[in-house]
Amino acid sequence: MDGAFIHLEVVTPEGVFFEGEVSEVSLPGSLCPFQVLRDHAPLISTLSHGAIVFDGPDGEGSIIIKSGFVSVGNNKVTAAVEF
Repeated sequence: MDGAFIHLEVVTPEGVFFEGEVSEVSLPGSLCPFQVLRDHAPLISTLSHGAIVFDGPDGEGSIIIKSGFVSVGNNKVTAAVEF
């Protein structure tokens, strides 16, 4: 993995929906939206209805979710979501 990226994984009850390297990811936190960059402090948060927006090597992408939770640590972001 290139040192400029973090690993993003978005999973649903059906399986892995998205997996890839991104430079940043914005998430719809239940209390407020927040952004994760490389070397972000570890955290666990609930997610509310909104968009997971990320910048990757191929440009910007987004995934609309209904709810979920996210774990951040060691330059890996794992979001378990429902659509």
